[in-house]
Amino acid sequence: MGAMISREEYLRREYEARINRAVDSVYANYGRDFDLLEMADAANFSRFHFHRLFLAFTGETPAGFVRRIRLAMAAGMLSKNPDRSVTEIALECGFSGPSVFARQFKECYGVSAGAWRRAKGAGPGTGSKPDQAIGKPRQADGNTGQAHPHDPPYAHGNVRTRRNTAMSKLAYSAEIKEMPEMTVAYARHLGRYDQIGEAFGRLMRWAGPRGLATDQARVLGVFHDDTDATPEEKLRSSACITVPAGTATDGDIGLMTIPGGKFAVGRFEIAAGQFGDAWAALLGEWLPRSGYQPDDRMCYEVYLNDEQAHPEKKFIVDICEPVKPL
Repeated sequence: MGAMISREEYLRREYEARINRAVDSVYANYGRDFDLLEMADAANFSRFHFHRLFLAFTGETPAGFVRRIRLAMAAGMLSKNPDRSVTEIALECGFSGPSVFARQFKECYGVSAGAWRRAKGAGPGTGSKPDQAIGKPRQADGNTGQAHPHDPPYAHGNVRTRRNTAMSKLAYSAEIKEMPEMTVAYARHLGRYDQIGEAFGRLMRWAGPRGLATDQARVLGVFHDDTDATPEEKLRSSACITVPAGTATDGDIGLMTIPGGKFAVGRFEIAAGQFGDAWAALLGEWLPRSGYQPDDRMCYEVYLNDEQAHPEKKFIVDICEPVKPL
């Protein structure tokens, strides 16, 4: 009889099994054009939050993982099939065309597909020994905004939770909380999430003269789009401040309701560059052991201090992820 495991470890393994199902779906379908949201469906996780959850748990975005697997499969085929053309292999591995494949292959491996094949001894002889002058695979995760170690996070197709060194050093507390519905005035930001500061400037220039920027008001950042499925320049986020229901807005300032309900809430004290690590800690470390999973309501950050007044210029922030029972 095997050793008993804790409830937390049992729940973490359930997350791991679901992520593995997403990984397995990629191995089974890498050669065809498929929607990344199919990975979320295979894992039975919320489509809206799957990107952030997969990134937190594995260290790679879904798109980055799919690209890496396709490139790895192509690299193996190039080595083992000297009579097949590079274009034929590229198309079989799910690339839209030879130029896209050529660019991504060189970005990943540091050499062209042809040079890779020759160095592996599968092409016209150049006298090269196998593996000579072959670069190591490079991480190509897409627009995560975070640096990750270059070691692949998968062994034999099975996922393991990545423990980023910076992430593991973050001290934080987390709990499941019932959050209230909130009415907020917002200024919309289009583009990279880490550049939302300009929208907060517009919002506060509007709220201040109207007496709305009080000590009782909450200041939030709301993130609307999946960064894996949305071009960077089209990402939508909202700089928000809570206001009384029915508050009149004008110009580029809007009014919306943020749904309440159960949330995983992690409190962090972090530098400006650590927000990605904080989200990864909450979703990749704490949530898998909680008995909850993300649902489809919007996620947000609540900013609890003026970082300029902090002795280390750090943000005290509640990261709020909507959840439902696992």
